[in-house]
Amino acid sequence: MRILKRLLRYALYLALAGILFVVGAVGVAYWLLAPRLPSVAVLRDYHMQVPLRVLSSDGRLIASFGETRRIPVRIADVPARLKNAVLSAEDADFYSHPGVDWHGIARAGIHVILSGGDKGPGGSTITQQVARNFFLSPEKLYSRKLTEMFIALRMENELSKDQILELYINKMFLGHRSYGLAAAASYYYGKTLDQLTVAESASLASTFQLPSVVNPLNNPKRLLARRDWVLGQMLSNRFITKAEYDEAIKEPNDAFPHEQQIEVDAPYLAEMVRQQVLEKFGNEALTEGYVVHTTVPSDSQAAANEALRGRLSAYDRRHGYRGPEGHEELPAQAGPEDYDRVLAGYTSVAGMMPGIVTETGAKEAKVYLSPKETVTLRLESMAWARPYVNEGRAGAAPTRVDAVLKRGDVVRLFRAAKDDVNEDVASGAAEEGKDVPAPKAEPAQLEWRLTQIPAVQAALVSLDPEDGAVRALVGGFSFVRSKFNRAVMAARQPGSSFKPYLYSAAFERGFTPASIVNDAPVAFPDPSRPDGMWTPANDDNKFDGPMRLREALVKSKNLVSVRLLDAIGLRFAREYMTRFGFTPDALPQNLSLALGTASVSPMSMARGYAVFANGGYLVTPYFISRIDDRDGNPVYLANPERACAECQERLLNPTLPGPPTQASTALIPARPATSSTAAGSGTGDAVLPADAHASASESPKLAPHVIDVRNDYLVTSLMQDVVKRGTGAAAKALGRDDIAGKTGSTNDHRDAWFVGFNGDVSTAVWVGFDDFSSLGRGEFGAKAALPIWMDYMGAFLKDKPSHMLAMPPGIATVQIDPGSGLPSPGGMNEIMKVEDVDRLREQATQKQQEEQQEHAYDIF
Repeated sequence: MRILKRLLRYALYLALAGILFVVGAVGVAYWLLAPRLPSVAVLRDYHMQVPLRVLSSDGRLIASFGETRRIPVRIADVPARLKNAVLSAEDADFYSHPGVDWHGIARAGIHVILSGGDKGPGGSTITQQVARNFFLSPEKLYSRKLTEMFIALRMENELSKDQILELYINKMFLGHRSYGLAAAASYYYGKTLDQLTVAESASLASTFQLPSVVNPLNNPKRLLARRDWVLGQMLSNRFITKAEYDEAIKEPNDAFPHEQQIEVDAPYLAEMVRQQVLEKFGNEALTEGYVVHTTVPSDSQAAANEALRGRLSAYDRRHGYRGPEGHEELPAQAGPEDYDRVLAGYTSVAGMMPGIVTETGAKEAKVYLSPKETVTLRLESMAWARPYVNEGRAGAAPTRVDAVLKRGDVVRLFRAAKDDVNEDVASGAAEEGKDVPAPKAEPAQLEWRLTQIPAVQAALVSLDPEDGAVRALVGGFSFVRSKFNRAVMAARQPGSSFKPYLYSAAFERGFTPASIVNDAPVAFPDPSRPDGMWTPANDDNKFDGPMRLREALVKSKNLVSVRLLDAIGLRFAREYMTRFGFTPDALPQNLSLALGTASVSPMSMARGYAVFANGGYLVTPYFISRIDDRDGNPVYLANPERACAECQERLLNPTLPGPPTQASTALIPARPATSSTAAGSGTGDAVLPADAHASASESPKLAPHVIDVRNDYLVTSLMQDVVKRGTGAAAKALGRDDIAGKTGSTNDHRDAWFVGFNGDVSTAVWVGFDDFSSLGRGEFGAKAALPIWMDYMGAFLKDKPSHMLAMPPGIATVQIDPGSGLPSPGGMNEIMKVEDVDRLREQATQKQQEEQQEHAYDIF
């Protein structure tokens, strides 16, 4: 008995010594590690990595940039059932322990001893997991575990339990690039936290332990087993009732990937936004949760997309069928698995679905799209598919389906209304110049039709002439197929759409809309040519002789433009054209400038025409109106220069029109006109305007006054006639009296343009091939580009009142002789500057006297 007491005493001494040793060791360890422990105070204001989001002007999502999915939430917004599921799965005693679960650590220690050193899982509280994820590496070392415990204890002193749990549910990785419960709920179930069921809550809570292996998608069996265990823990902890448990345990795992829904299709714009935000905020812009509000409304962007894609498809159809996108020799017994294997390498492009032809005959073919859909195509759905020969010629219309489609062909289909696309018209359109209507959005009685991805490209830019805000931007048919942004990066020749700038320069030199210039052959010395002469010509190789400038622009007479440029002087014209935002190096130093051989982008053309639309002021394109931080506080507010023609500041301080500053013109550099340029290498002519964040109440910034409003009115009047009775006459179908514009085409039909405006918007459309191939015979701007412009402008201006520049003071309406262009009572009406009227009347009087004198000499 005495020996037993002695042994118990020794055991007690040993236990006490052991405890003292452990406490001492822990104390020494803390003394050694304390100076190196991080400050947990930073967690009070810790910012999670949140992707950059880009929104339309009406708040719809355009894009999200960032490697992680994360949607930070406050702990108060986390439903109790979800919070309880997490506690049941990871740390049921979270709200009662001091940050370290000593029993759990003891169990883990015993496991290490019994297993011979195996550092198995377990023993870490939620607080310790937060400490590890924020401050430490995941490697399993005793020193790291000890540091983790010390940090956890500090966290419990610095932060409340709810603050720690909020960090946990927002920080932890839960598989498939999803960080935090809100992002995981959105990705796996397409739900917000308050929409989750008890079973779904338990499933997400089950993912914390091994997120890459046990998540709702990767290993459903293990996930269900883990979920059911979590539900059992929730029941035992009385977080749910038996009835809730029984219902949840029966619920299947119906998770599938829910990618964030893009609401506005504007990838070219989104890339431009990404570049400008990175330039302003650096690389942290992609992780700090900034929200960028653009100037682009979702409806106008949708109209631009539909117009461009529909009309490019119409162009492509009228030039014939180039054949299948791919072909696979299918075995006789091929089935859905074989079809899916072939189609795995193809994705949907602009609503054009890839499919594989499985059967074909004289009257119909079957096309497999997916395990859920096989389509029957009949001859009428491919009547347009004449064999492509070249851009100027296509073969005969097909009479059999199997002459167009073969078994194993990979083709594209799109859905259109039964009467939406007249394929019979399309079959003859290449020769007859007829257009095919663009497919309508969600029409009734949809049916599948054969199509193909256009080889041709196009771009559209639409600006608000008041301040340069971008209202729509499309850089090509498909961003997926080509990331080269033709709206801002392409440098193409504008052809006759450049002539209004020349006419404006001529009016500055004393010419009027009634001035007579000879439309006749002309030759200029040119040592670079074999015969040493340059002999420009009109598009139709016809000459109308002396004609008024108004008629010359309406008919787009090249020879009149060349003579006009020669008359006012090349140097003056080039300097004057910089007033519209062009840099001198974009303008050729020869008379070919009159024919539109400058190197310009659609953005720069829309900007130049905006000067005509706003009364003579050069605005700078921009597309970011506001940037908010993750809490919704604005960190940037755009403060662009405005035309503001009627602003008090403009009226009290009138300025004479003149060249803009070098900074204004430097926005439009000349760029190589090649699609091989690295995608996303610039944002073109658009800039990030000055920040008005702290000065929103200041006076508006005024855009440079570059041309006289009277000059503007005269040029606009000529371009209105282009629409009323010239090359842009098709635009009369819009039924508006306030639109003006000009077509443009280049040699061999390499480029087709239409640029036009009213007081609300200036829009430029370009169509062409990236490799500068010809668009084909007859594909002028009026045929290839104007329909896109009309479809877009028709949608943009719908229900908007007429808005055009009013006649300014200093403009007179004069009766002129149409043959001489000089004032003549009883003649036709023309407008011109008042100071030109007296000068021309003097010329008319002098001419009349000369004619009378000649008549007197004729008597003798």
